[in-house]
Parts: sequence; C-alpha cells; structure tokens
Amino acid sequence: MKEKDDLRGYIWDLLKRRGVSRRPHGRIPDFTGSWDAARRLSRTMEWERSVTVFSSPDSAQQPVRELALRCGKDLIMPTPRIKDGYLFISHEVPDKRAASTIHGAYRYGSSIRDFPRVDLVVEGSVAVDLRGNRLGKGGGYGDRELHELRSQGAIDSRTPVATTVDELQIVESVPSEEHDEKINMIVTPLRVIRLFLDERIPIVR
Repeated sequence: MKEKDDLRGYIWDLLKRRGVSRRPHGRIPDFTGSWDAARRLSRTMEWERSVTVFSSPDSAQQPVRELALRCGKDLIMPTPRIKDGYLFISHEVPDKRAASTIHGAYRYGSSIRDFPRVDLVVEGSVAVDLRGNRLGKGGGYGDRELHELRSQGAIDSRTPVATTVDELQIVESVPSEEHDEKINMIVTPLRVIRLFLDERIPIVR
C-alpha cells in the first residue's frame, strides 16, 4: 500500500533528521526516549495489574522487556520475523538485562506454542494515530502476533494493547486496511494516551 510506504519513509526521515533515532530506516525505530517511555508505562495501572507481558522483539521495546522481568513479570516474546515462533521467559531468570535482548531470550527462554493469559501487549510501531491505527515496518508481524493471541484466547477486547513511541511518531492519520489490528494505548516519554476505540475519544494523562 503506497500510502503506508510513504508514511514510513516520512517518519524514518523525520526521526533521523531530528536526531531521535540513529538508524530508523527499514525497521521499528529505536528512539532516544525509549527508556523514559518504558518507565512511564511501568507506572500505569495496566502495568501494575499485569502478570504476563507480551512484547515485540524490537530494540525500542527492550527497556519494556527488561523492566517487565525486573518487576517480577513473565515475558512472552516473538522471535524476529516469528521465524522460530515464540519464547517464554520467566521472571526468575538470573540475568534480566541479557534475557531482555534477542540473543538472551534464545538463551534463557523456552519455546511456547500455547499461550497463557496475557495481561498486557506491547508492540513496536513506526507510526500511530489517535484512532488506534498502527503502522509497522511492513512485514505484518505485529498483526500476526495479535491475531495469534486473539485466536488462542490469550487476549480479548479488554486487554491493553500498547505501543511505546516518540511523540514524532504520532500522526493525524495512519492508512488502514480491514485486516489491520488496532492498539488501545500509546505511551511516549511524555504521556500516556488511552484510546477508547468505540467512542474514538483519546484519554490523555
């Protein structure tokens, strides 16, 4: 979809130009405030209530994964491009910093096919809007992950589906297609935005 490709290029160029991300192109961009966004997420009620967190394997979400393990939460992480399925990482792992990385997740995690109940999902994004539309890097992996979680009953319509991004990644409108999965929570280094998708009214804190 050309509109999606155009938006990706615009965001990648913008983040690079503003010095927010060193190498954003072709990926879910790691951004300078990723740790601040993760810490802000960790102060939310959604985080406090969660026992098991599902997080994408992107570099921008590594702080989320590390904080989840440090806070005593079990972690489920897809392998890159879902090539080797999904990994379950217990909060009891001895090296939480290492286990939150892709290499460490392979070392400390175990392959999982049947998901337990997931209390919080955190996806990486290139761009998002306030209607819950999310744009990934173009492989459809986030949509596949959310579809798998829903099909197994690990999440439902009440499950927080969040993304951590820089403020520059929030745009007026993300092009969407019928199969695209939505998010309901945006966390930046500066704020938490909860999206009540039925009413299309964002709640900002």
